[in-house]
Amino acid sequence: MAVIQFQLNGTSTAVDVAPDQTLLDVLRGRLGVTGSHFGCGAGECGACHVMVGGRAMASCDMPMWSVADQDVVTVEGLGTVEHPHPLQRAFIAEQAMQCGYCVSGILISAAALLKRNPSPTEAEVKAALDRNLCRCGSHNRIVRAVLRAASEMASR
Repeated sequence: MAVIQFQLNGTSTAVDVAPDQTLLDVLRGRLGVTGSHFGCGAGECGACHVMVGGRAMASCDMPMWSVADQDVVTVEGLGTVEHPHPLQRAFIAEQAMQCGYCVSGILISAAALLKRNPSPTEAEVKAALDRNLCRCGSHNRIVRAVLRAASEMASR
């Protein structure tokens, strides 16, 4: 066991865990932060994506030691009910979700994209979301929502 310290959604966090325990297990099981979902367990589907240091990363196969002293943002850290992130507003406006299982990971991947590229093209959005699987077939609405959020953020 080791105490791992990191920033979680802007809050200093310390947990005493096995250093090789996954970030997803700690988020969901120890910290009650359940927006990220378990999908494949191999970092291939995107359901568990969180932002680490501004990059979308799979938390299901990320050992806790790798987030020591890092900034971790989950979907819960993007916005609130009172002040949703522009991506959250755009996803609602574009009806860009059906079952919702993949959406937290997609929102994180899109937020990471917009952080590094505030005016992406449609092709850049598709490339950034390539690691996120959606079985419901909402891909076109998802891309429209990301472009809508980018436009809204640029007009501020």
